[in-house]
Amino acid sequence: MKKVNLAVVGATGMVGRTFLKVLKERNFPINNLYLMASKRSAGTTLEYDGKEYVVEELTEHSFDKPIDIALFSAGGSTSEKFAPIAASHGVIVVDNSAQWRQDPKVPLVVPECNPEDISWNSGIIANPNCSTIQAVAVLKPLDDKYKIKRVVYSTYQAVSGAGVAGWKDLEDGLKGEAPKKFPHPIAGNCLPHIDVFMDNGYTKEEMKMIWETRKILHDPDLKVTATTVRVPVFNSHSESINVEFENPVDVEEVKKILSEAPGVVVVDDPAHDSYPLALDAAGTDDVYVGRIRRDESVDNGINLWVVADNIRKGAATNAVQIAQILAESMS
Repeated sequence: MKKVNLAVVGATGMVGRTFLKVLKERNFPINNLYLMASKRSAGTTLEYDGKEYVVEELTEHSFDKPIDIALFSAGGSTSEKFAPIAASHGVIVVDNSAQWRQDPKVPLVVPECNPEDISWNSGIIANPNCSTIQAVAVLKPLDDKYKIKRVVYSTYQAVSGAGVAGWKDLEDGLKGEAPKKFPHPIAGNCLPHIDVFMDNGYTKEEMKMIWETRKILHDPDLKVTATTVRVPVFNSHSESINVEFENPVDVEEVKKILSEAPGVVVVDDPAHDSYPLALDAAGTDDVYVGRIRRDESVDNGINLWVVADNIRKGAATNAVQIAQILAESMS
């Protein structure tokens, strides 16, 4: 594989640092590496593959130098301004913010589900929401087999999904201190409130899951609903997914299909208390699924319990996987 010039934008953040970790673990073919962040973080030194790199300030001229791929995780407003600048210089941006996900001209990609969509990018590729990524990794092979009719999501999302500030709120809350990031204490609590509330009563996080599932599965009319909840867990999102299919479904066949699905691990042995756990998923790249059982209230329904590390597979790893496919195409 050809070595590429790679930029990481938002390098000092939680996801940015994980980008570097995953790139190293996967032996990503880097020629020149450029680390970028806000003026506030510029000058910070980060280590990659035994070498120290000084983080430079992100400016309109950051992409004047030859860069092939840029991994962005610096927030929507930064992506809105700088991703088009990068793309205009021939850089392919893999953006982790919500800024471009619903743009019909921008592919929204989970490599295990729709890698073919990478090919029609115009310089920007969107990385989906963390909670969507782990869900569709499980849903796609089942949709291929049985054709999904309706999906009901209930999520139990870790505080790391709210960044360093969310993590600190839980740490502080366990010591009895008041929250700074969340509107209510998260320690010993569950908050049915992730992102802002919208006019329809849903939160933006819930609508992201609805919109993104439809886009990734190429089904704009798919019936999807969601309730997303922040829970006092440091890392890894858990999800209860209820799925109704158009065609008859067999639970044992579902287990077999999922056990053969790329990036998916079935953990389903209730007799021995074996099912996916947030603690076990943390630090890994797989999506874990268990509690696979028939929904006896409908003809063709099942219930699933899905867990994944939201900072790795839910953000950094998925973006790096996209970049790997891009790098291979550049060879």
